[in-house]
Amino acid sequence: MALERMLAKSAPKERLTAHLAATLAGAVALRRRVGRVALLDEVTDGMFWPTVCLAALCHDAGKIPDGFQAMLNGVTRSWGERHEVVSLGFLPGLIDDERLLLWVAAGVATHHRSLEGGRGSLSLAYGGAGEEEWRERFQPIPGDVAVELADWLASTARAAGLPVIPSPAQEPDVVGEALRMFARLLDEWELPAEPDRGLAAVLVQGSVTLADHVSSAHGTFHTRQPFDAAFRPLLEKAFAEKGHTLRPHQVEAAAVDGHLLLRAPTGSGKTEAGLLWAAAQTVAIAGETGGVPRVFFTLPYLASINAMTERLGGLLRDGTLVGVMHSRAASYHLATAICPQDGEDEQAEAARKAVSRAAATRLFRETVRVGTPYQILRGVLAGPAHSGTLIDAANSVFVLDELHAYDPRRLGYILATARLWERLGGRIAVLSATLPDALIHLFRQALEQDAHSVQAATEGAPLRHRLSLRERHLTDPDSVEEIKDRLADGASVLVVANNVADAQHLFAELAPEVDEEAAFLLHSRFRRMDRTVLEKGIGDRFGVGRPRLPGLVVATQVVEVSLDVDFDCLFTSSAPLEALLQRFGRVNRVAARPPADVVVHPATFAPRRRGGEEEYADGVYPRPPVEVGWDILARHDGDKVDEGHARAWLDEVYDTAWGQEWSAEVLRNQTRFTEAFLGFAHPFVSRDELTELFDELFDGTEAVLAQDRDAYEADLRQVTGDRAAGRLLAERYLIPLPHWGAPLTSWEKRLGLRIVNADYDERLGLGEIHGPAAQVYQAGEVL
Repeated sequence: MALERMLAKSAPKERLTAHLAATLAGAVALRRRVGRVALLDEVTDGMFWPTVCLAALCHDAGKIPDGFQAMLNGVTRSWGERHEVVSLGFLPGLIDDERLLLWVAAGVATHHRSLEGGRGSLSLAYGGAGEEEWRERFQPIPGDVAVELADWLASTARAAGLPVIPSPAQEPDVVGEALRMFARLLDEWELPAEPDRGLAAVLVQGSVTLADHVSSAHGTFHTRQPFDAAFRPLLEKAFAEKGHTLRPHQVEAAAVDGHLLLRAPTGSGKTEAGLLWAAAQTVAIAGETGGVPRVFFTLPYLASINAMTERLGGLLRDGTLVGVMHSRAASYHLATAICPQDGEDEQAEAARKAVSRAAATRLFRETVRVGTPYQILRGVLAGPAHSGTLIDAANSVFVLDELHAYDPRRLGYILATARLWERLGGRIAVLSATLPDALIHLFRQALEQDAHSVQAATEGAPLRHRLSLRERHLTDPDSVEEIKDRLADGASVLVVANNVADAQHLFAELAPEVDEEAAFLLHSRFRRMDRTVLEKGIGDRFGVGRPRLPGLVVATQVVEVSLDVDFDCLFTSSAPLEALLQRFGRVNRVAARPPADVVVHPATFAPRRRGGEEEYADGVYPRPPVEVGWDILARHDGDKVDEGHARAWLDEVYDTAWGQEWSAEVLRNQTRFTEAFLGFAHPFVSRDELTELFDELFDGTEAVLAQDRDAYEADLRQVTGDRAAGRLLAERYLIPLPHWGAPLTSWEKRLGLRIVNADYDERLGLGEIHGPAAQVYQAGEVL
């Protein structure tokens, strides 16, 4: 058969029919895992999954032209045309339902490129061309192959139970039919679509693209959700082995059917309560949809994500069931696989495996994934690159842990997206030790269905902290002397500054007071490899449940939820009350000792150097919430702090003029995000211009020190034949910077890398920046 000679891929070579069958199998597997989505069935009259499966089967049929096959066989370097446009020519002879035909055509045409907008759009390439030009560009197409392929598509579709008609006996006019189908597709989506219809279109695109990627990577989807009906007995057994039973709020969370708002103090088993809730929701969703719901567990910091990944793997007794869903997932897998004594060969093999594991997670393999909310929110960028994230979010369970209310912009975006998740059959839980009533109100306002509140009892709970306030800044010499006295007494001391400059200054003053191995500085401007060593060292010395040892950790706000540590006392700069309560939570963590000292120092308020008159606490936090929080704490100076008191304090903060403005700002951002990203009125128009905006809002950049450039390049070449694995090894030299920090660097095009000319110390992190950037940067300035 002539069809047997047709290729879909060249490296390695793969037959066209094998790839199409594998992509159909991928679509069927995706359908089984996602299940029925009520909104999509309503919009497409129940044709959503038939649409996806037929589009997956036919998506690459247009690879049979001689020009494309010559490219795959190495005869020519490039064909220069788009195969997915040719694929449209097979659809009219296969599908007679006009509605189904147009839906399938949309999935086929857009699985690589946008239909309109942007330099690579299909309408720009072919919209103005007539039939003669189309035939000249796409032909010759071997007629015998076209007949065989049309027959194969029809028989394969019928065998899969898909609604198709018998293929015609005559040779199909592939190019002519493709031209007519393409014109109809442009007409169909020219006018703005209704919101639900536009969303359904994006999800058709995402499903086909995802099935194609899974097929091309020869990947698979996990088909079991470990957080299911068997999880509660497993957890109860683990608790019993330690002499514990489920707490009332955990039992109550497990009984909730629907959204959850859980307020529980640190050390009360908040995570387990959230997981018990998630297990109950997966059972309910599976029963309603027939799918295998995914569980997303989100946290705000990378270190806390990594720690939670290991924790969940331990609970499930199988770490392979949990995916790491953040921008440095491969680095996490490498760190868990590599040993300091490994040679180059061992490092190279570990890097290959880490890249492979991260790639599998990007293809949505695992049914449990831990990451930042940002990674899931990227799905709203839609298009071939991101719409797969949206279909994977359908009928899923979202556990948002330690969601910070005091950032109104990101909170507004998360609220908007939570509404989208709900529309797609999802259920959402918010877990926090510091969950103000104002945030509960906003979530209930954002969601259509009721969100059940569960609150852990605090009556009779041990008092963990004794609050003290000082009238001098944390960096004041008298403050430093007080901290030195506590170190001299053999205490484990946590010092939290609001910015890197203050943290570096305090570390330089305090570190000589203790042994070198007992002093740590932690902030966000370290090379990845140094940050990993620091976090491990801190965890080994000060981790919960470990023998108590004296020592010092000076940190910025990265310590708030990033490490499971326990200290004897805390000295901190003033910050929003929620941030302070998170810092308090690092001290006397499980109430195993009498109330421990948490000492709060006032912040310095001033405008930021980059313009504007608004004043910020130590250059980081807006002044009003910090001042309100300070006034509340001042009324309780010297008191033993109770979790119930802290909740009342939070509600007082948000019941102020500032709180009302904060709430209004959250709603403005929710509306802004909805209008910019969640309308889908033109689902197949390029969103390239929104990608940069989105990255500015959420993401930063990274750079390599000028003195590390040669080592970085050497690592790139260390793994022969695997550039991704080599880049992963090299990434240990990267230092994170904010998005606006790019001008502080120079761009090296050959390496695709930002270079920063700066001082650096493994214990202190990024120091003074030299060269032209020195004119816009001050050493230790908040980055």
